[in-house]
Amino acid sequence: MAQRVVLAYSGGLDTSVGIGWLKDATGKEVIALAVDVGQGGEDMNDIRQRALDCGAVESVVVDAKDEFANDYLMPALKANALYQKRYPLVSALSRPVIARHLARVAKELGADTVAHGCTGKGNDQVRFEAAVAALAPDLTSIAPVRDLALTRDKAIVYAEEHNLPIQQSKKNPYSIDKNVWGRAVETGFLEDPWNAPIEDLYEYTQDPAADGPADEVTITFAQGIPVAIDGVAVTPLQAVMQMNTIAGQHGVGRIDIVEDRLVGIKSREVYEAPGAIALIAAHEELENLTLERDVNRYKRKMEADWAELVYEGLWFSGLKRSMDAFIDDTQKYVSGEIRLQLQGGRAVVTGRKSDQSLYDFSLATYDTGDTFDQSLAKGFIEIWSLPSKISARRDLS
Repeated sequence: MAQRVVLAYSGGLDTSVGIGWLKDATGKEVIALAVDVGQGGEDMNDIRQRALDCGAVESVVVDAKDEFANDYLMPALKANALYQKRYPLVSALSRPVIARHLARVAKELGADTVAHGCTGKGNDQVRFEAAVAALAPDLTSIAPVRDLALTRDKAIVYAEEHNLPIQQSKKNPYSIDKNVWGRAVETGFLEDPWNAPIEDLYEYTQDPAADGPADEVTITFAQGIPVAIDGVAVTPLQAVMQMNTIAGQHGVGRIDIVEDRLVGIKSREVYEAPGAIALIAAHEELENLTLERDVNRYKRKMEADWAELVYEGLWFSGLKRSMDAFIDDTQKYVSGEIRLQLQGGRAVVTGRKSDQSLYDFSLATYDTGDTFDQSLAKGFIEIWSLPSKISARRDLS
């Protein structure tokens, strides 16, 4: 049996040309793998056929939308994951699920190599290859654009010479990656960080400046997972999709950031993730209601580390598994309802309730009948401030 390579296939120019390019450069048969993580666009069956027409010996299509939502987006939501406090890891979350299927298909179909269409300049090359290394350390990873000098102009010439079924349209000035969790846009005029984004950039969100009356939505959570919207049961995938629509109509989730890439350079990125941002805002507020103070404080510190690990391609690392165990344990009481008001690009929590709430009205109220014993406060403050008092005496001596 001939040696084989499994290519993560998008259906675009680079990966379509990459099928023949890989075969020519390595002598291996190429299997195309297209993974649906909610990116929309072309029918996946059309993409499958295009891979075969471009020379793949087999073409595999995987509908991973529910898997992506259940096993990757929900852990990110439980972690309130925002890289650099703003980016909800749109692309970083999709790479490990694609890598898992790359490793699986390679094993099932007898391949010894996997390939992807990343350049040598971005984060995704690291994410794909680190994930594959953790899942199937015997596999070799290669990247035609990076390793075999497949530039765009060479790809166009190759496609024309080999009559590949790829329609050449005017090149989009932007590099775009999208899935059900959000959409990432870079390059073009955005490479100058002084240039403001324009409306043509956006697809998932409406202009918040042109927004109309506010909408209210109530999200029900069970152990950190959204299970209903306005009282109607939803799956995780449905929750994300519905919030993309509802929050996107109000321009929620637009992010313009200068981002620290793993490879050591700064990159200007524009994201839109309406569902992700709205759900994280709701989930975080429910945690404020249901988690005890020290757990909440420690979890907030860990969330930044969790986001950095995932951003840097270490989804399958031992440290992340240990963090997941802690985060999962914190979610056992994160059940209840959060009411959000959506308007003008903002998702604002206006109400929260839970049977697991740690909010005690009789302790919190300032009205007559409160149960908080204020007479204990004086002694508490004296003990609390004692180390400061003792050190201050030394400093002043």
